Amino acid sequence: MNRPVWVPQTEQMKKTRLYQLMKKLGIEDYDSFYRESIRNIAWFWDEVVKDMKLNWIAPYRQVLDMKDGIAWPRWFKGGKINVAENCLDRFVKDPSARHRLALIWEGDNGESHKYSYRELWVEVNRIAGGLTELGVGPGDRVAIFLPMIAENVIAMLAVARIGAIFIPCFSGYGAEAVTARIQGCQAKWLITADGFLRRGKVVKMKEEADRAADLSPSIQKVIVVRRLGRKCPWNGERDVEWDQLRTSVKTVAPYPTSSGDPFMIIYTSGTTGKPKGTVHVHAGFPVKAAFDAGYMFDVGAGDVLFWVTDMGWMMGPWMVFGSLIMGSTMVVYEGTPDYPAPDRLWEMVENYGVTHLGVSPTLTRALMRLGNQWTEKRDLSSLRVFGSTGEPWNPEPWHWLFEQVGKNKVPIFNYSGGTETSGGILGNHFFKPIFPCGFAGPIPGMDAEVFDDSGRPVRDQVGELVLRQPWVGMTSGFWQDDKRYEKTYWNRWPNVWLHGDWVYIDQQNQWFITGRSDDTLKIAGKRLGPAEMESVLVNHPLVAEAATIGVPDSEKGESAVCFVVLKGKECEGLEEELVEFVAKHMGKALRPKRVWTLEELPKTRNGKILRRVIRASYLGEEVGDLSSLENKAAVEVIRSLARNAN
Repeated sequence: MNRPVWVPQTEQMKKTRLYQLMKKLGIEDYDSFYRESIRNIAWFWDEVVKDMKLNWIAPYRQVLDMKDGIAWPRWFKGGKINVAENCLDRFVKDPSARHRLALIWEGDNGESHKYSYRELWVEVNRIAGGLTELGVGPGDRVAIFLPMIAENVIAMLAVARIGAIFIPCFSGYGAEAVTARIQGCQAKWLITADGFLRRGKVVKMKEEADRAADLSPSIQKVIVVRRLGRKCPWNGERDVEWDQLRTSVKTVAPYPTSSGDPFMIIYTSGTTGKPKGTVHVHAGFPVKAAFDAGYMFDVGAGDVLFWVTDMGWMMGPWMVFGSLIMGSTMVVYEGTPDYPAPDRLWEMVENYGVTHLGVSPTLTRALMRLGNQWTEKRDLSSLRVFGSTGEPWNPEPWHWLFEQVGKNKVPIFNYSGGTETSGGILGNHFFKPIFPCGFAGPIPGMDAEVFDDSGRPVRDQVGELVLRQPWVGMTSGFWQDDKRYEKTYWNRWPNVWLHGDWVYIDQQNQWFITGRSDDTLKIAGKRLGPAEMESVLVNHPLVAEAATIGVPDSEKGESAVCFVVLKGKECEGLEEELVEFVAKHMGKALRPKRVWTLEELPKTRNGKILRRVIRASYLGEEVGDLSSLENKAAVEVIRSLARNAN
C-alpha cells in the first residue's frame, strides 16, 4: 500500500490562512469545509472575497447569476472592481504595508532590482498615464510581448488599471505566433523590448515584434522597452519609447470596471486549429489565483513566491495576481535555472529567502541530473512549500526534490488546473498527508469528479476529470468564439465541464493524473495513461526522460511507441533492452512496439512534453500550432525516425 511521506502537524495547520477562514465560519474539519464549499458555491465565494478584504468601487448585488446556464455564470453581479487597485492601492494606503517588497527582478546577467508596493504603484501609474495619453482606453486590447522583466508586470497592471485588456505572449514566440494573438483579438497596441539575455546570449525581440506588427493592420503603436540598449530597427511613425510613457506623473484613478469586464485574454495552444483566447475578468482570474496562492499554498505577507515560468503561460499572471493580492513578494527571473552555474536557482532561493518555489517535473529531472552537490552548497532553509504543475510526476524526481532538496521537511504541493480555470482543480495543502506524485483531492469551491465513459463517478480506475458546478475564475468563453468554447468543454455530458485530464482515485482517496485524456492509449482493450509507462522507463538506470504515444496496431488496436532521453551515451542493444524492461514491469501485453532514443523531447519552455506533437510527427499527421514549442528541431528528428522505420 502506498504510504504518505509528509504529514501536517496540528500547529502548522492552525497557522494557515485557510484554517483561520474555516474557524471564522465555524468549521474546523477540512472535509466538512470542502463539502460546504461545493454544497453552496455562492456562499463559499462570497465568504472568500469578504475574507480577502477586496476593495469594491461599487458593491455587488448578487453573488451568482446562472440565468444563461452553467456555462455562462455571472459572478458578483452589479459590482465594480479593478484588479490593479486590489493589487497595489489598498496596500499603498496602509503605512505598515506600502514599503513592503512587492517585486524582485533578477536578470540573466545577475543584475537585479527591487520594488516596494509604493514604488511599483508609482511605476504603474506612470505607464497607465502614458498609455492613456497614447489613446488607450477601456476595452482596448494591448498585446504584451516582453521577456521576464519588471516592465512586464508593470505593463499588465497599467493596462488593467485603465480598463483595457492585455494579451500576454510567451517571450520565446516568433512573429507568426504573436501575430495570431494580435489578430485574434484585434489588438491596437503592442508592448515589446529590444531584446533580452538567455544563457548570456542576446535574444532579439524587436525584430520579431516588427514582423508581427507589419502582419497586423490593427496595430497602431509599438511600445519598446530598452532592456539591453541595443541598436534595433526603428519606425518613427509607429514606435514609442517605454521611457516616454514614464514621463507621465499624474496619478491615474483605477477605472471602475464591472466585475465581469475582461482584463486579460490569454491564448492556449492546441495541436489543431487556431489558439484559443480564454477571456478572464476582473473579479475572476485574480480572485481564484489569490485564493489558491493565499489559502491553499498559504502565501501571505512576508512570504516570497518564485514560480519558474513565463508571463505567456498561465502561471505567470497567476504568480503576479496571487502574490500581490495576498500582500506578498514575487520573484521574476529573466534567465534559466542552471546558468551560469548549475546552482543558479538554488542561489536565488538563498539570496531572496524564497518561501514558495514553483517548479515542473521536467525542470526537476534536469536539475537532478546535475548532481546533489549543487543543492548542498546553498542555504535552502527559507523554503516552506514546493509547488508543482505542468505535467504528471515520475517517482524518482519527485523523491529527489522531497528528500534531497527539501530534506523530507518541505511538502510538494501538486497543483493542476489550467489556463481556462485560472488556477487549480486538484491540489495538496496543509490539511492532508502527502503521497508521492499524488493529489489530496479537489480544491475548495471546485466540484470535481472522475467519470467513466457513461458519465458515472468511478473509483480505482482511470476516467475523465470533470467539474459539476461553475467557479470563480472560470473562463468567460473564448474571445468572440462562444460555440468553440461550448463545444470544447460542455459538449460531452449535459451541464458538465470536461477538463481533458485522465485521472484515477485510489483506495486511499488519493487522486493521480496520468496525462491528457486525448493522449491516452488503449492497448488490447486496456486504457493506459502515458505517465504509467514513462514512470517505468525512467526507473531504468540509463533513462533520464521518457514520452509514450499510441500508434495504430492491427492486432491490439493500438501499441505503445516510446521515446527516451538517456543520462549518458547509448549502448548497443539498449532499445531492445528497454522494450523488455517495460514488458517485465507492466506485462507482456503492454510491451512497446518500439523504443527510440532522442537527444531531447519536444517540449515547451515551461517543461510540458508535447505528446500529441510527438504522435502527429511520428505518424506523419498535421502537427498544428507549434508556437509554444521551444525545440522545433526535435520534431524533425522524430519525423526522420518515422521515415526510417517505414
